Amino acid sequence: MKNSVMPQILGKLFTYGVMVFTIAVSTFPILWIMMSSFKTNKEILGNPFSLPQTLSFQPYIDVFQNYNFLIYFKNSIWIAGLATLIGLFIYSLAGYVFGKFDFRGKNLIYALCTITLLVPGHAKAQPIFSIIMKLGLYDTKTGLILVYSSFGLAIALFILRATFMTIPKDLDEAALIDGASFWRTFWNINLPLAKSGIATAGILMFLGSWNEYFYALILTTSSKNRTLPVALQFFDEAFSYNYTNMFAAITMVVLPGIIIYLIVQEQVQASVASSGVKG
Repeated sequence: MKNSVMPQILGKLFTYGVMVFTIAVSTFPILWIMMSSFKTNKEILGNPFSLPQTLSFQPYIDVFQNYNFLIYFKNSIWIAGLATLIGLFIYSLAGYVFGKFDFRGKNLIYALCTITLLVPGHAKAQPIFSIIMKLGLYDTKTGLILVYSSFGLAIALFILRATFMTIPKDLDEAALIDGASFWRTFWNINLPLAKSGIATAGILMFLGSWNEYFYALILTTSSKNRTLPVALQFFDEAFSYNYTNMFAAITMVVLPGIIIYLIVQEQVQASVASSGVKG
């Protein structure tokens, strides 16, 4: 009896140990940055792992007042948010069609759409830059919104197709018998049932756009269109050795993504579980 119980206990200890180690490695850098944003330079350099002696929000106030942080924050919210909404609208329709309808060339078209996930982002820089220049959208928020909307094609379509496939086709057939149109069947019946997949695709698209640096750098030049990831590069130069303000700025860049995920984490987990079962 003891011989059979001991391997189970050791297995559980090993599993929990791996989980604790993974959580610690993942969360410690973020917690350390947040904690350091309330410490002085002397505290950070003298004892970087100690708790702050005082709790002052002055570094956050300084970042907003002296470094145009609010402008960059609004730009990132507007660009990432609108790109996500546009992408979700288009890709949810595409995912519904791929998941519920059969037509010639369906698998080939779907493969061509999702295979873009394997193409490195920087490999598309030249054609994207040329298209944006020809459209007259260089150094504009509209140009970045269009580019970011296209980036979610592969992953969003993969998630949403799997989500719509889990919704019974009997509902569509019943709606068709009742005389419901394509749009009404999609909008009133399927879309509410696919909220978990939409939340998952939405948060991945938003975070991808929110944290994107390369295209924001090459497609914008003026500070009025600059996003937070690009602004952080200039913050490093402006803050010089003011680590407190630098950590405060990094904290405000990281927090929105964490808050959004916490809000929709239940839908994300449900979508991952349903996609795994269906796949």
